[in-house]
Amino acid sequence: MSQGAKFISFEGGEGAGKTTQIKLLGDYLQAQGHEVVITREPGGTLDAEAVRDLVLGGEPGRWSATEEMLLMYTARSQLVRTIIRPALERGAWVLSDRFADSTMVYQGYAGGVPVDKVRALHRLVLGNFNPDITFIMDIEPTNGMQRVHSRAEALNQFEKRDTKFYERTRDAYLAIAKAEPERCVVIHAAEAPEVVAANILHHIKTRAGGDL
Repeated sequence: MSQGAKFISFEGGEGAGKTTQIKLLGDYLQAQGHEVVITREPGGTLDAEAVRDLVLGGEPGRWSATEEMLLMYTARSQLVRTIIRPALERGAWVLSDRFADSTMVYQGYAGGVPVDKVRALHRLVLGNFNPDITFIMDIEPTNGMQRVHSRAEALNQFEKRDTKFYERTRDAYLAIAKAEPERCVVIHAAEAPEVVAANILHHIKTRAGGDL
């Protein structure tokens, strides 16, 4: 990785505002003269977007949690190999809407795949590759789903699940943040977008030092 390059992932439940905050941060970084690559998971490449359609389409239960996990890591492997690593090596900042924590949360903690199996698959596919900073956008599940339903967009299969599933995902994200404070920052996502953006930027400047 080139000096100054950062890989930042945004995680959280449905309706947490990840897309909005990624755009705001990307605009800021570009205004400072940095190259910024914005991607999403699953997705980010032509083939990975096809996997996204497979995983997110249909109704809950179409895939087992193990099958979802395998599909996610297939897409993730290609994204890292062809987009993320090359961008970091040339000094770009990479902002990703979800990364490996989503698999640990959705297919692991909430989906029932033993977490040691998720970790083993990550090591097999990506070794110790992880984001430099992960912002966990925390929002009460009911509020998040209200935001999702207000978009008037077709719901994907993860957005059709019951409240207990969303509660499990939130608890899992907070547990990951507690276990990995050197990487993860919990952001209160229910606040106004400009307040959230300022909080995120504060944390990045603190951690990036002179690189920003």
